[in-house]
Amino acid sequence: MLLLLGRRVSLSFAKRVRTCHPPSPSKPALVNFNQIHKKIMPERRPFVRLPTDVYPVNYGLCLKPDLIDFTFEGKLEAVVEVTQATNQIVMNCADIDIITASFAPEGGEEINATGFNYQNEDEKVTLSFPSALQKGSGTLKIDFVGELNDKMKGFYRSKYATPAGEIRYAAVTQFEATDARRAFPCWDEPAIKATFDITLIVPKDRVALSNMNVIDRKPYPDDENLVEVKFATTPIMSTYLVAFVIGEYDFVESQSSDGVTVRVYTPIGKAEQGKFALEVATKTLPFYKDYFNVPYPLPKIDLIAIADFAAGAMENWGLVTYRETALLIDPKNSCSSSRQWVALVVGHELAHQWFGNLVTMEWWTHLWLNEGFASWIEYLCVDHCFPEYDIWTQFVSADYTRALDLDALDNSHPIEVNVGHPSEVDEIFDAISYSKGASVIRMLHNYIGDEDFRKGMNAYLLKFQHKNASTEDLWDCLEQASGKPIAAVMSSWTKQMGFPIIVVDQEQVIETDMTYALSCSVSLCAGFSLAPSLVCRTGEDCPSWMVPISICTSEDPACTKLKVLLDRPETSITLNNISPDQWVKINPGTVGFYRIQYSSSMLESLLPGIRDLTLQPVDRLGLQNDLFSLSRAGMISTVEVLKLMEAFVNEPNYTVWSDLSCNLGVLSSLLSHTDFHEEIQEFIRDLFTPIGLKLGWDSRQGEGHLDALLRGLVLGKLGKAGHKPTLEEARRRFKDHVEGKQILSADLRSPVYLTVLKHGDSTTLDTMLKLHKQADMQEEKNRIERVLGAISAPDLIQKVLNFALSEEVRPQDTVSVIGGVAGSSKHGRKAAWKFVKDNWEELHNRYQGGFLISRLIKVNAPPVASANMSVHFFESHHAPAAERTVQQCCENILLNAAWLKRDADDIHQYLLQRKAPPV
Repeated sequence: MLLLLGRRVSLSFAKRVRTCHPPSPSKPALVNFNQIHKKIMPERRPFVRLPTDVYPVNYGLCLKPDLIDFTFEGKLEAVVEVTQATNQIVMNCADIDIITASFAPEGGEEINATGFNYQNEDEKVTLSFPSALQKGSGTLKIDFVGELNDKMKGFYRSKYATPAGEIRYAAVTQFEATDARRAFPCWDEPAIKATFDITLIVPKDRVALSNMNVIDRKPYPDDENLVEVKFATTPIMSTYLVAFVIGEYDFVESQSSDGVTVRVYTPIGKAEQGKFALEVATKTLPFYKDYFNVPYPLPKIDLIAIADFAAGAMENWGLVTYRETALLIDPKNSCSSSRQWVALVVGHELAHQWFGNLVTMEWWTHLWLNEGFASWIEYLCVDHCFPEYDIWTQFVSADYTRALDLDALDNSHPIEVNVGHPSEVDEIFDAISYSKGASVIRMLHNYIGDEDFRKGMNAYLLKFQHKNASTEDLWDCLEQASGKPIAAVMSSWTKQMGFPIIVVDQEQVIETDMTYALSCSVSLCAGFSLAPSLVCRTGEDCPSWMVPISICTSEDPACTKLKVLLDRPETSITLNNISPDQWVKINPGTVGFYRIQYSSSMLESLLPGIRDLTLQPVDRLGLQNDLFSLSRAGMISTVEVLKLMEAFVNEPNYTVWSDLSCNLGVLSSLLSHTDFHEEIQEFIRDLFTPIGLKLGWDSRQGEGHLDALLRGLVLGKLGKAGHKPTLEEARRRFKDHVEGKQILSADLRSPVYLTVLKHGDSTTLDTMLKLHKQADMQEEKNRIERVLGAISAPDLIQKVLNFALSEEVRPQDTVSVIGGVAGSSKHGRKAAWKFVKDNWEELHNRYQGGFLISRLIKVNAPPVASANMSVHFFESHHAPAAERTVQQCCENILLNAAWLKRDADDIHQYLLQRKAPPV
């Protein structure tokens, strides 16, 4: 499953590694995060997995949904194996009413169940029988009814409009992590695999899809308006991967080079918008087949756009479901970033067809293995399909640095988290499981090399196909393939939270009159928190890591000169034939998952590599990002980072600018609580103006994908910061767009919309809302929804917040609208936080038990000074699926306040000095 995790939003930096000195006594004291934990985090609920005395072999499942009354009828005939005599069967069941149940032993008489005992909190039901069910095979029959809910989980209804404007509903599924039990009584644990024979009774004018191909479609004898659709038997699989969809769809079809039928299902009349995803999918399946050296095991794969969908996409075997914006591309009206997003999401979900579906995690503790791996290999796939995207550099900004930010908090968690009760699963669908997981796999791949990595992956998939596996099983296969201590190295990254900082110094050594060597002192320090009460001193409790270290020099910045495995606190590394004028860079490619603190002299020698672009783009990005994070940790002054940022005046790379932009956004948000916020806006304008002038507004012949992304980024940044020429041109182009004189290109719409709204009035907002209503494409609606919050006037901000909960906004997109308000200004954050609190009951009811409630809390974290208010609110308003997120937000608030107190005066003085005329 792919989540819409968004860009980096954490505003501070907590968990670092121990430097060689204790924290400065002048640092502001912070609230003890253990106190926050105790107030917000209730005791974990006891949990017991399903008994093993009865398990399923095959589910015969027939469902008949009612798309008018939003209910469904179901019949289950499951072939089960009784491993020891018992007079009860315990299954998962939620929001389902069982009508009758019976058990027929093979060759014996049917036994009716005498009672159904629902354990609602544990989402289980116990079927009681008057006599013991004996060891052996039998058939369990259950008749039941349920609701097509509106919660975007289980078997639910999804609202859409026909081309004529009529509102109708589809019946769709989302079962990961633990919601198959809302569609039929089942053994809803990933390790309890079975085959499935699925039949759907549906209106004859609707499309019916499931994991496998249709093998029979015939009239339903009891109603001439219905048909009975039967699907082929699935391979043995987990319940969370089962799927069915009933609705109105068009499709485009092709066949991959290895013979798999691929279809992309779209809303009626929009088949054209499925062609790009179809192209990506037909390229991706053979790529994965070759990479894993294992064929795709099903005869077909369908990709379908669902109107109301909480996640980005879901990898159901053979029937992958997507948000419309993660699958559909309009050749004329989709922007470059949308095409890239669709390519990544398709690559992610199709990777799961092998890694997750063919071989499945044994329990949710190993969720990271599924998601981290898919989040890494989606980039490998897109790099294969679209090398012009420079996608691995983008990985560093989009995933690697996001993971470092979250994992810097004391309220982070290890990649591997022991999960018990189902309510705990949603908490780990986050940037640690996805982005840190992907980052450490990328580091592992780099450490052992592609050839051995592929050998190990092939051995793992063949050994565990149609079975379940744990993290250790993968390490064993990779260790055998590479001969390297994979388990020892990787357990230090997956079983503890946080990451190291590598402290580096150097000393030039003259070997002879003509040759030089460079001795680098590399220190690996243990973790510490910025909260003084939680500082990790030396001792057994301090975390330690086995760190693959790579080094390059200015002689060949793209080539690694030396690799070592750092497994002790300090080591000295000698590089031969290094002249005094050469620089040395640790972690070329920014692959290792750690921060680096260079000595002053080493850092000084690297800065020319930024100005003259001899450092690789990914390393220019990594160097800046490390320093920005060190400033947030209080290890260097933020002023030093501002000085560094000015060295990027000649920077041509989109991703480097993207990361600079994100960090300046964090700083701008922090300084909105001061009286010199305008000065940081002026700094942003000065930094971005040269590249803005160079790019201009219109694309030139020969420009490509990355140029379009950079232009949109830079113009949006200048417009938001109040750059007058950008504002004037945006207003002119917006007027022509609205009047139909000159339609804006898709890549310019977001920056233009943002700019005119940021400096607009009620007329501007009304015009934008009208454009939203008229938009036929969900991408355009979402594009507008994300920027509406930029409006400045308090009454208009409230209008946008009210709009977020209106019928005009799809349920899953409400979070983006409110988050846009929260991210726009100091007043917007206060208004959005108040709105969330005032409407908590409705919002929590809409998103309860899912990751969208976590995202809602994260993007609406209240202002710097309100940590205690936040704690008090969540003490009385529990959100079980978001408890860790609440802790992280409270921690961020406190750390932001410390950062502001520590550096605000120095930042102000530096910004004033920049403007002062030379003496």
